[in-house]
Amino acid sequence: MHKVVFSSVCLSLVFLSCNPELDVPVPDAGDADLTKFIAVGDNYLAGYQNGALYKKGQEKSIPALLARQFALLGCGPFNQPLMPDEKGLGLNLKPWESVFVQKSRLGDRVDCEGVSSLGPLKDSISVSSAGIYLQGVAGNSFQNLSVPFARTSQFFDAAFSLSYAQGNPNPYYYRFAGNSGSSKIYTDATAQNASFFILWIGMEDIYGYARNGGYAQTLLPSVQFSAYLDTLLGGLTAQGASGVIANIPDVATLPFFTTIPWNGLDLTQNKADSLNNLTGNLFNFAEGKNGFVIEYPSGSGNYRKMKEGEFITLTVPLDSIKCDFLGVFTPLPDRYVLDSAEVAVTRSMIAAYNSVIAQKAAQYGLALADAASFFRTVQSGIKWDGTDFNSTFVSGGFYSLDGYHPNQKGYALIANEFIKAINQRYNATIPPINCFDCDGIIFP
Repeated sequence: MHKVVFSSVCLSLVFLSCNPELDVPVPDAGDADLTKFIAVGDNYLAGYQNGALYKKGQEKSIPALLARQFALLGCGPFNQPLMPDEKGLGLNLKPWESVFVQKSRLGDRVDCEGVSSLGPLKDSISVSSAGIYLQGVAGNSFQNLSVPFARTSQFFDAAFSLSYAQGNPNPYYYRFAGNSGSSKIYTDATAQNASFFILWIGMEDIYGYARNGGYAQTLLPSVQFSAYLDTLLGGLTAQGASGVIANIPDVATLPFFTTIPWNGLDLTQNKADSLNNLTGNLFNFAEGKNGFVIEYPSGSGNYRKMKEGEFITLTVPLDSIKCDFLGVFTPLPDRYVLDSAEVAVTRSMIAAYNSVIAQKAAQYGLALADAASFFRTVQSGIKWDGTDFNSTFVSGGFYSLDGYHPNQKGYALIANEFIKAINQRYNATIPPINCFDCDGIIFP
C-alpha cells in the first residue's frame, strides 16, 4: 500500500515537471553579451576570506559563482590565478607580529585567565616559508583581475606589479601580472576586450583606513576616485562592453567593527569605586557597562570614555583588555579604535564614493549592485533557501572568521545581488545561485 502511494506521488511529480504550462523562466542574457566576462576589483571579488586568499575561496568567489550561471548563456571559460592549496596566504593586519598568515580556522584557545573557548585561530607563516604563494602563476589570460588590498590608484601603477622580493608589500598582483614592474591592472583588464565585466573598487581606499582605526592612513579624495573610475570605465567600455558595478557598505554592517562593544567594560559597584579612586574619578566609572578609555583627539594626551557610535576593531588584543587593564589605565591605541571623528570621515567618504559610483553607472549605462542596501538587510537578518543569515560574527553565517570578508555562502548571496541588478538593467533572466558546495563557518 505504501509503495503504491509513493509511486503515485512520484508519478505526479514527473508529470508536473514536464508540464509546459508551468511558469519556469528560461535563462536569457537579455541585452547583455556574456560571451567573455572579466572581473576587476579588490578583496571581495578576489574571494579573500578567513584572513587569506586560498584555492577554494577563489573557486567560490563572486566572479567564479557568476561564471557558473553565465555559462548557461554562452559565457566562455573563466580562469583565475589560483593559490596552490587550501591554507593560502593572507596579509597580517598586525604586521609587527608577522607579515603573512594562513587561513584562519576555528579551534580551542586559552585566554590570559586560563579560560578555554572556541574561537578563530590563525597561523603565522614566515617570509622564507611563503615562497610557494609568492611565485608567478603560469598563463596569460586570467579573467579575474581582482587583487586583495588593491587601492584604486594601484590599478594604474606599474610598480604594483613588482614582487614582494622586489619591495612590493602586496604579493598578489605579481602572481599573474604579465611583466613584473611594467604591467598595470588597468591595461591587463582593457586588453581582454571583454564583452561584459563586473567591477567593485573603492572598498580598500576607505576600509584600509577604517580597519586601522585611521592610524597613519590617508584617504583618496572622491574627486580623484571619480577620475580613476572614469578612466577605468572608459577603457572597459571602449569596445562596447556592458557590465555591473557595486557600491560600498556602511561600517556598522561589518562585524569587524561591531563585535567588541564600545561599552564592554562591565563593572560591579566595588570595581567601579576602586577604579574611580585609582583614577581620581577622572572617568566617573559606574556599575554596569562603561565605555573603554581612549585618547581623544589622537595624540593630544587627553583621555575620555568611548561613546555610542564609536567602534573597536576586531584586531584589538583582548588578553590585554582582560588582564592588563588596557582601555582603563592605558587608553586603547588609536589603531584599534574608530572614534567619532574617524567614523564621520569614514561615512562621509563612503557617501561621496557611492555618489560617484551611482553617477558613473548612469553615465556608462551600467547595472548598479546596491551592496550598501544589501549589507544593511543582512545586518537585520535574512532567510535564504531555508537558512537564516545575519551579520553576527561567527554565528551569523554570512561573514568569515576575519569579520570583514564574507564566507563562501555570503559571497554567493552577494553574487545573487549582482544577478538581480543585471537582470533588471539588461532585461535578462539569469537564474539565482544555490551554492550547495559553498562553505560557511567550519566547526571542528
